[in-house]
Formats: sequence, C-alpha cells, structure tokens
Amino acid sequence: MPRKYFEPLYYIYKITCIVTNKFYIGMHKQTREQDNYMGSGKYLSNSKRKHGKENHVKEILEYLPDLESLKAREKEIVNEELLNDKMCMNLKLGGEGGFPLHCTFGTCEKTFHRNAVIKSNVSKWNNKEYRESKRKSCSEISNRLWADKEFRKKMSESSKKSFLGKSHSEETKDLMRKKAQERVGEKNSQFGTCWITNGLENKKIKKTEVDKFINNGWKLGRNVL
Repeated sequence: MPRKYFEPLYYIYKITCIVTNKFYIGMHKQTREQDNYMGSGKYLSNSKRKHGKENHVKEILEYLPDLESLKAREKEIVNEELLNDKMCMNLKLGGEGGFPLHCTFGTCEKTFHRNAVIKSNVSKWNNKEYRESKRKSCSEISNRLWADKEFRKKMSESSKKSFLGKSHSEETKDLMRKKAQERVGEKNSQFGTCWITNGLENKKIKKTEVDKFINNGWKLGRNVL
C-alpha cells in the first residue's frame, strides 16, 4: 500500500543532552506523520552512544515555510558565535545540511549509504510489533521526563534563551511573508486539524477523528506542561 501523502514540515530543532547540558541545533524536513529524527551530527552521535538516546531531548524552535527559508534561518542561528560556545556540539556553520548540494541521486557514496539505511528502516517499520515497541518506548520516556517539574522548567528556560537577542533577517522575513500568503485554506498543512490532550500528552489530529478520541478520555486543546 502506498504511503499516505503528508505535507512536508520544515523546522529548526535543538537537541540537548540532559547529562552534560550540551546541545545541537539543526534543520529538518519532516515528510511523514511519525518522525523520530534525532539529528546526525558527529559529536551528537557520540553523545547519544555514550549517554544513551533516552537522555537527549529534542525541542522544535521554529517552523519555516520551505527548504530555502529553512536553510537561510539555520545559517543565521548556527553561526561562528554559536560554534565557539563550548556547550555547542555543532561542527560547521548552518545552511547546508549534512549532504553536499551538488550530490545528485545515485552519484554520491553518501546517497547510496543513506538509501540503504532508509531501506533498512522501512523494512523494520513495516513490522507491526517493532512499530508498537518503538512508540511505547518513546511515549514512556517522554512521559517520564515531562512528569518532572524541574525538567520542564529547565527546558522552558532553555527554549526562551535560544532566540534571545536574535532576529530574522529581512531576506528571511520576505520569504516567510511570501509563503504565508500562499498557505491559505486547504493549501495550509494544518487545515482541518485540531489539538487534543489527555493531560500528559498533546496530539494533533484530524477534526473528523475528534469523537473517537473524546470517547477514549481525550479533550480538545493543549496542556501547557
């Protein structure tokens, strides 16, 4: 069965190791509803191996309308000043992503490796038991962390500081305004959706599914943890 179409989401994210407080900032294009992407930087990967993926928390800093403005925004944030921060795990300036821009499909060794990884992950994800175990694991970790008031406070303060003293460039603002004008009605990826919560978890669903979730104890709105 072909995969259901999902309107891509473009966002800047921050991953923090709760053991060392070191962080990594990157950009990502989300192309499916279930997306557990947790970055791929060299230092970040070493940190996850050493301290465990469960001790790394991801937060979305901001959404952008398209890939062009996403790259421009990451270039603004991941600059020389950020790279000089001893707590930063980024290795290079933002704006280019992990793969060379000139690398076309099927002509780059990294592309072949990436395709092999994707194929392997798709094969695993097609196994229902594997999917359920991953979802349960992620849910348990998330609930455990966010049940801690001190942890929530720490993440909230970190999120506020991430953009402190910074602003969008005029070029990025123009791109965002232009794309925003195009995203109206059904062209908007959030059209026909709403937020629901069960007190511990927030979820965005289609409005046509509201009754099903309400009957299972959910309610409309978001819980600010």
